Order: sequence, then structure tokens, then C-alpha cells
Amino acid sequence: MNDIKLALLGSEGAGKSAVLVRFLTRRFIGEYASNTNSLYRKRLSIDGRQLNLEVFDPCSQNVESRCILEEPMEWADGFVVVYDISDRLSFLNAKSILCQIKEARMESCKGEADVPVCLVGNKQDLCHARQVSKEEGRSLALEHKCPFQEVSAAEDHQEISGLFIKLIRSVMEHLKHRADRRRYSGSKSMAKLINNVFGKRRKSV
Repeated sequence: MNDIKLALLGSEGAGKSAVLVRFLTRRFIGEYASNTNSLYRKRLSIDGRQLNLEVFDPCSQNVESRCILEEPMEWADGFVVVYDISDRLSFLNAKSILCQIKEARMESCKGEADVPVCLVGNKQDLCHARQVSKEEGRSLALEHKCPFQEVSAAEDHQEISGLFIKLIRSVMEHLKHRADRRRYSGSKSMAKLINNVFGKRRKSV
């Protein structure tokens, strides 16, 4: 429960790595293209608990890529999906990624499609060049039952930090609920086994 694993997904140029580095270091790195996968680690304290955070930042994905989730899907406890509010194609890609997360979880995680996800509209400082309205972002998040927030990696560390903290809390709650459910299921199975064993013994006496 002290290890939290997140995956960051989005189009090239959406600024997902900039959003992540803002959260981890408070610095703004600007835009850069990366064709490699990166794994970041950070030790942090939330609500009095010491956590080991790992964030997987794969190379940028495009709409045609249907295999982007093979590596992070089984590994990640939660997802941050980023698009650029001044780039409609990146928004359509975010929509595709959200659908892929849901489908992949249904296929590979025994129907657990409720993995914590946060939809992020980046580059709020480029409102003059906006191609995606805030209402569209909210509507997409509502459709996928996930939180939504517009941020600016270039200007604001506080909002970005806040959304990551909220997601981490959601992941912690999700993992606790899943662990409790497994314990309950295990105890029921054990009780059934004991009943079967001792029931048979009582009948044979």
C-alpha cells in the first residue's frame, strides 16, 4: 500500500512530460520530443503516510496506436491522460486513450474498469488559441466518470500538484478497497472450506 504507480499518457506536444516535471520538481522544462520511455521516482508524504511514487512516462502516443497500454496497463494503479487545449487532435487522442484504458482493464483485470484516471487539459495559458472548450473536457470526463482539470505547466505548479495529490489519494482508496474485497473473498472461501471439512467429519461420526 505504500507503493503508488501512475502512468502518464497523451499526444506528442501535449506537454505531458512538462506537467509531470512541474509536479516532481516545480520547474518548467518547456517542450521536448522524446522517443524513449521514462520512469520517475519520488518519495512523498500524503495525509501522514510515506509513499514511494513511481510515474511511467512512455513516449508520446498517436491515435492509430492501439498497443500503447500493453506495458503500463498491468503495472499502473492510476492514469493521467493529458491533451493540449489548443490542439483538437490531441483531445481526440485523449478520448481514444480513455476508451482504451477502459477496454484494456475490462479484458485484463477481471472487469475492474474503475481504475482511477484524471483527464487534464494542458496549456491553459494559450486560451487565445483554444480549440477545445472547457465544456468538452468536462463532458468527456463525465462520460468516463473521472476528474477533469485544465492547467498550465508553464505557469502554475500549485494546480498541477493538487491534481496529482487528489489522484494519489484516489489510488490509495482504490487499492484499499480492492485489498479489503480480496480479504473478504478469501475469508469466505476459507470459511466455506472449513465448513465442508468439518461438516463431512460430523456426518461421518
